[in-house]
Amino acid sequence: MGCIFCEILDGKRDGHFIYEDEHHVAFLDKYPIDVGHALVIPRKHYERITDMDSQEVGNLFSIVPKIANAILEAASADAFSLAQNNGRAAKQIIPHVHIHIIPRYNSKGTIWTKRQISKDEELSELASKIKKLLT
Repeated sequence: MGCIFCEILDGKRDGHFIYEDEHHVAFLDKYPIDVGHALVIPRKHYERITDMDSQEVGNLFSIVPKIANAILEAASADAFSLAQNNGRAAKQIIPHVHIHIIPRYNSKGTIWTKRQISKDEELSELASKIKKLLT
């Protein structure tokens, strides 16, 4: 079985992209913890962040604030959480480095494990709103 994120990058699977540059992409999580949950990944496949050199790690994290601000505005969120897991024991489901940006809402509280399945139409609409804020 191949890497799901690499398949999204190759166009073999759908992805609701919100950001792209030469080395990174961000797209909405299909099974979000909350509305606007996005993943920021390097285009180059690395399983763990420790497989990357420090410059690559710095470049990856440097785009997170810009993306997070756009998500906050588009999703009308009050705050956000970041998560980055490495290895199966750390609950890394997809073995491709990724940073979760999880919007948080005062009215809902902070839940880490509850996930939902989003409809493609909802993801497309939100992705479009976020992209407009990033351009």
